[in-house]
Amino acid sequence: MRFDSIRGLALATVATVTWGCNQAPQPEIDAANTALERARGSQAQRYAGESLREAEQAKAALDREMDSQSQAWIKSYDRARELALETKDAADRASIEAVSARDKTDKTTVLRRASAPKRTSENRKADAEVQPAVKIKGEPPAYPSIARAAGVEGTVTIAAAVDANGNVTGTSVVRSVPLLNQAALDAVKEWQFEPQRVRGKAVPTMVTVNVNFVRS
Repeated sequence: MRFDSIRGLALATVATVTWGCNQAPQPEIDAANTALERARGSQAQRYAGESLREAEQAKAALDREMDSQSQAWIKSYDRARELALETKDAADRASIEAVSARDKTDKTTVLRRASAPKRTSENRKADAEVQPAVKIKGEPPAYPSIARAAGVEGTVTIAAAVDANGNVTGTSVVRSVPLLNQAALDAVKEWQFEPQRVRGKAVPTMVTVNVNFVRS
């Protein structure tokens, strides 16, 4: 009778530990996603690129780990929890660095403008001679069926490199909606632009476009 009691207690302890490990760290993942979106919104890509890259790399590893655990028979989310915390820490650091750098840049800009000579008609003429790239052809993105079924909507912001012929030669996600990113990238890659012109000459440039997904 004493042996059966001890064995039952041991099994209950193992079950309790296993149950705890089997719980997906959803609060930590949500906090990581929120921190990463905040970092992107604070222009961390421009002002805190290294920290933002660390956050995005940790997030990519987290996504792979969650996918791996979804297929595992015996699940353990310890590594996923660690990666979620790493993502949040790096993203928070990127946000702080970006805000600090942006504030410093803004102050420098104000001082520079205050001491700069007044703009002449020649300056304004030079500005008028720069014609930004304009989209002239392109199909809207295909709405991913998995995103439609999940009720996901939103706007994906894409940075696109446009060459002197108006072709898109490279793209990257600036503002992410995970289930919609790839569809937005695929669409923008096929778009055609009137290239940017400087004093009449077509030149390569970077453009930022918003790709909207709204369920009808």
